[in-house]
Amino acid sequence: MTDRLVIIGAGQAGFALAAKLRALKDTRPITIIGAENALPYQRPPLTKKYLLGEMAFDRLMFRPEQWYADNDVDIRLSTWAEQIKRESRQVILQDGSVLEYGTLALTTGSTPRALPAAIGGDLEGVYVARDKRDADLLADEMRPGRRVLIIGGGYIGLEAAAVARHRGLEVTVIEMADRILQRVAAKETADIMRVIHESHDVVIREKTGLKRLVGKDGRVSAAALSDGSTIGIDFAIVGIGVVPNDQLAKEAGLEVANGIVVDEFARSSDPSIYAAGDCAVQPWEGGQIRLESVQNAVDQAEAIAAIIAGGTSPYEPKPWFWSDQYDVKLQIAGFNLGYDETLLRPGSREGAHSVWYFRKGVFIAVDAINDAKAYVAGKKMLEMGINPDKSILADGSADLKQLLAQS
Repeated sequence: MTDRLVIIGAGQAGFALAAKLRALKDTRPITIIGAENALPYQRPPLTKKYLLGEMAFDRLMFRPEQWYADNDVDIRLSTWAEQIKRESRQVILQDGSVLEYGTLALTTGSTPRALPAAIGGDLEGVYVARDKRDADLLADEMRPGRRVLIIGGGYIGLEAAAVARHRGLEVTVIEMADRILQRVAAKETADIMRVIHESHDVVIREKTGLKRLVGKDGRVSAAALSDGSTIGIDFAIVGIGVVPNDQLAKEAGLEVANGIVVDEFARSSDPSIYAAGDCAVQPWEGGQIRLESVQNAVDQAEAIAAIIAGGTSPYEPKPWFWSDQYDVKLQIAGFNLGYDETLLRPGSREGAHSVWYFRKGVFIAVDAINDAKAYVAGKKMLEMGINPDKSILADGSADLKQLLAQS
């Protein structure tokens, strides 16, 4: 029986798992399987600094090629797994070759939701933003004066809008919900971000869905919207969420539920198979959550490495996220699931705000817009289990440090 660790997925979680295991001096053989032809790289800068031409691709790579050889990590690119045979602990690759494993880790990530072909999703000039290939294609499209339609007013869509405006495009964002960021943030945060985008001449149309994209000679040329209007466009970016890549796990008979279900040790329903990152559904406050963030991918993967190396500590998610739009940094600590009250706090400098979330009177998350002090304080309060005094929070002149002294 081999003790080889096979990692399916060469993204943030897959690389973090291998790197942490080696940092822990674990010497078992490691094989990483990656479908792309590039070594593991950071994805967040792809659609920001890389797309803007401010960062070369080699700066996005976690490690140079030599690192893998030096650390006895076998990395197989342009390769993917077709099947997992749990009984014999084998992974069947697309070329028919077989890899035996002692431990298997699924870090397969997620795939952006695509528009159906029936409404024009298969037209040329319709893009998602997920990997280097997407970013390279978008870079060719983003030329000053061109018109882009962004479908979806979540973080992905708004970040794409900011980059497009930076490159001099005419930008329209449509959101079929009542407002932008409806599924992920409070109205106060959405209101602030809307004002920021509109100040940069982005047209935001809420309560407006897409009926269909209209093509000319096979390429998108216009969009018919749910309010009856039609607008001319040169290309479109689709940002309507992602789907976890759990099909391989499902076909192998593992428990899945909008992601691969894992326990507090990131183990799937097969104890020899772990999962981490966007593809994993993990325990959270008596329920389950799937966290789509770089931070969670890294932390969960590193927790798996520690467990594989002999550790016994469960993984306890401590969610935090960020979003860069123009010169605005939105930092989020905690998870606002089920919030029933919010408090808007003015920052100590112009343009700074924070939105504090409560559920049944208990502080659960904070959105900090250009307000690093509020983010740091809120994150510490969550870690320390502090429920802040709302009267102090509401006073923008009050020092948040006094709230940290409540413990």
